Amino acid sequence: MRPRTWVLVLAAVFAVLQLANVTGRDTPDSKNYVSYALALGGAGKRAAAAETVDWVCAGDASAAERAQRVDVLRFHAPSPAGRVSADCRTGELRRVERRLWAGGAQTDGHIVPFVGPRLRRIFEVRPGYPVFLLPFVTVFGVTWGVWLASVLVAGAGGVLVFLVLRTVSVPVPLALTGQVLYYVLPVGTTAMRPMAEGLMLALTLTAVWGCALALTGRAGTHSREGTGPTARAARTARTARAGTGLVAGALVALVAVKHSQALFLGGCLAAAAAVVALWRHRHGRRPGRAVATIAAVACAAVAGTLLLARLLRYPSETESVQDLLTGHYTHPDRAHPWREFLHLESDFWVEWLRRQLLAPLFPAALAAGAWGARRRPAFGVFLLAAAGTGILTQAGHPDITIGGDRLIVLAWLLPVVGVPLLLEPLAHRPVQVPAQGSPRAVGVTR
Repeated sequence: MRPRTWVLVLAAVFAVLQLANVTGRDTPDSKNYVSYALALGGAGKRAAAAETVDWVCAGDASAAERAQRVDVLRFHAPSPAGRVSADCRTGELRRVERRLWAGGAQTDGHIVPFVGPRLRRIFEVRPGYPVFLLPFVTVFGVTWGVWLASVLVAGAGGVLVFLVLRTVSVPVPLALTGQVLYYVLPVGTTAMRPMAEGLMLALTLTAVWGCALALTGRAGTHSREGTGPTARAARTARTARAGTGLVAGALVALVAVKHSQALFLGGCLAAAAAVVALWRHRHGRRPGRAVATIAAVACAAVAGTLLLARLLRYPSETESVQDLLTGHYTHPDRAHPWREFLHLESDFWVEWLRRQLLAPLFPAALAAGAWGARRRPAFGVFLLAAAGTGILTQAGHPDITIGGDRLIVLAWLLPVVGVPLLLEPLAHRPVQVPAQGSPRAVGVTR
């Protein structure tokens, strides 16, 4: 089969496997995103609340039934699904109704008031994922619409990994390996959750692909435009422009999905461009137009995001810290939030490292990915920069109770792309055929 066929087959297999869990992937944040999408589609607050709560409670009921079936003491008991669904629905709708009756700030914005106004404001400034969800929930309903949207964005992430690896000249089998790694490592699981992370991963990979195109000037495919120097130069220039366009487009889209990621990615790509330019300068080489253009685009994205956040009065960094330290505003604000934040930050990383050493798959994967990235030095720096945004995201929210590598998930892009690069020498190793008449040729071993 052609490579594109293998890519589609792997994505289709991944999609079919996700049918095992159509519901039950939601988190507390998912309610805000789904109700936002329903409101954008014209639903009123109560209608959006009812549809969202039905979806959430169906997932809770399904999870409770599955857990009861394998409970060593209660597997013969009647299914608890009906009771769990009814209790969930009553509790959720009661809280929403109480806030709707209060009016005022409780009913501002598009999101159903599952949470207080200050916390809801954080999600109001992230319209990108709800806009992405909107056509799916409108056509297929909430349950299948959310599932299909998740499958498509997660599947697209794997395809983007393949495109990135082919652009930097990785053989097809190893590029397919990268696609599989995306699906089976925590990135695939996180991308399937009905939250902004799946779209954020796909857009970050789009920026990485843009960097690869700009740096290499090739799209990983053969062209029919000719092989002369002029044709090659024109093709390289067009590919580089397309690459920087992808970087710019991804950064702009990230502002709508989660503007902090646009800031982190823009800043990290600008820093990566500076590192590559300095390294080339020290070795007597020019930085190159592609590196300079990526730096300019990244810096413009940072400046534009900061300006937009101020103009639209997005929640400030201090507000985010208060959200963290007060348990989503369930406790009084802290008098000295930044001092307490730094204290928590240092304690968090000590505990995080201790837990990683108990099961060191993640550190080992990061090390392997970083070592593989050395095989494409310039591109590897940009890959490290994109993966580093996961570390920055986790540092900005040092909450040890959030499991599943959700906050740091972008760091998994390093092994997903870097490990196939690490394995590349194995794909190019020549196969030695024993000479006719040698002991190995006639099956004699030493």
